[in-house]
Amino acid sequence: MRLVLDILIKIAINAVALLAAVELVPGISFEFGADWWKLFLVALILGVINTYLRPLVRLLALPINLLTMGLVGLLINTAMVLLLAIASDQLRLGFTIYGWPTEAFTPQVVWAAFLASIVISVVALVLSLAFGQKRALGTRI
Repeated sequence: MRLVLDILIKIAINAVALLAAVELVPGISFEFGADWWKLFLVALILGVINTYLRPLVRLLALPINLLTMGLVGLLINTAMVLLLAIASDQLRLGFTIYGWPTEAFTPQVVWAAFLASIVISVVALVLSLAFGQKRALGTRI
């Protein structure tokens, strides 16, 4: 039962972080209207990306990450937001970055994804700490 509750809390945290990015970052839009299930589905996709794909990419990028003192991590997070936009477009969920992926890929898209990744990370971290979802050395913080 605790596992199901933890998963639901993480999805809710991702949903709030996504809404914060939509409100704070120009160019990020999420047209879900009255269909709240779309918000939770995009939050679930973000959770899956962050749980399974991001650690693999970070591991593969570890040598260059060490050379750049962690700056590659910001690029990885940006790429994960761009991947979220692609997945949302494929499932017709309404999450776009300056209209991308249906419109042109411009430097504005990358910049907005970069800013959104920072907002999402900060909001998710704060909420995870507030709801006891962060772990350090196997124990909840």
